[in-house]
Amino acid sequence: MRKLLIALALAALTSGCGMLYRTPIYQGNLLEKSNVEQLQQGMDKRQVMNLLGSPSVADPFHHDRWDYVATQRTGRVGATEKKTLTLWFENDQLAKWDGEYFGEQDEQLSKEMRDHYGNLPVDKKKKQQQRKR
Repeated sequence: MRKLLIALALAALTSGCGMLYRTPIYQGNLLEKSNVEQLQQGMDKRQVMNLLGSPSVADPFHHDRWDYVATQRTGRVGATEKKTLTLWFENDQLAKWDGEYFGEQDEQLSKEMRDHYGNLPVDKKKKQQQRKR
């Protein structure tokens, strides 16, 4: 009985402090690799927004620059990794882009979000396949 109480007390103490499981924490824009790969010079801002969504940082002093910023951290005290994908426009058309993003992680996370909440855009082909079932 005494061992059981000790085990239960230990489990209760460690379960709340994140020692047993450390879930990754993502913040910022979810950028799917397939969408970023579709970027082409000459696209207008509307086309880019349809692919990537709204930028997380829209600098009021630089209207021709969009920054998609995302961070990832594991656990409460883990190091935070930050990645930024920057797009530059000339005459409201995409001129160039540079930077990094969490392609694979964002793809998996957006799939999970879509499955659980249904609030992210779904590929039209996948949607048609789901209707046929």
